[in-house]
Amino acid sequence: MFQLDLKSRKSIYEQVIDNLKELIMTGRLAQGEKLPSVRELSKTITVNPNTVQKAYRELERQGYVYTTSGVGTFVADRNEIRADARELEEAKAAFDEAFREFLFLGLSYEESKAIALEIMEERRTSND
Repeated sequence: MFQLDLKSRKSIYEQVIDNLKELIMTGRLAQGEKLPSVRELSKTITVNPNTVQKAYRELERQGYVYTTSGVGTFVADRNEIRADARELEEAKAAFDEAFREFLFLGLSYEESKAIALEIMEERRTSND
């Protein structure tokens, strides 16, 4: 379910968020599905419960999940999730940098575009 990389530059907290976002956005966690409790998930992935709680709070702030007091945390409707403006700009910059790298490798614009579209299509089909 989760892939945490202890050698990654990303904090464990960010990795927990990213893992949950991927599971939600690919549909592996369905709308309305209950997430494990903070205690359960922290035990499963062997991280501090405070880290999981912080991740759940951030996911709720971003609209990926919602919490019902005394019941639990649930997956929100994917169609209602809107990209965080700052994160969107960072993703666009990273995409631009990767695309420029293709060009710097000597590929034409059309070759670079074909590679980008191929990667996007592979991602789409692997998530279906």
